[in-house]
Amino acid sequence: MYTGLEEDYDKVYRYCYMKLRHRQTAEDITQETFLRFLEDCNYKETGRRLPFLYTIARNKCIDYCRLRKTAELTEDAALYDCGSQNTEVRIDLQRALGKLEQEEQELIFLRYVNEVSVNDISKIMNISRFSVRRKTQNCLKKLKSIMGEFY
Repeated sequence: MYTGLEEDYDKVYRYCYMKLRHRQTAEDITQETFLRFLEDCNYKETGRRLPFLYTIARNKCIDYCRLRKTAELTEDAALYDCGSQNTEVRIDLQRALGKLEQEEQELIFLRYVNEVSVNDISKIMNISRFSVRRKTQNCLKKLKSIMGEFY
């Protein structure tokens, strides 16, 4: 029916894990996301499946956290997939990302870890493309400034 779902499943799982920081819960939310996707009669195969999946996953993570009264959604786990060979730099980057707001962490994760396009991020986060670009630039400046404190 749909090709490439396996690759999308891995990306959605990483996203859920980044938000929830619990393996089993991330797996459950990922499965719920794909069940909802497959049950949704409104989705048409247009080549924009991944942003639709991220939107479902984001909403499911938010719902889960509301139900569990979880205060913070963090991205620390994503750093282990970002390819940095230098453990010290990875730890510093993890600390720097931890100083960003949750929305900023999510933006950096989507853009640079999962390599989601600006247009797709705007749909996922329900903000304009201009806002995505501006916020991304501001996040990178903030990260650079924070990283400068470590060195």
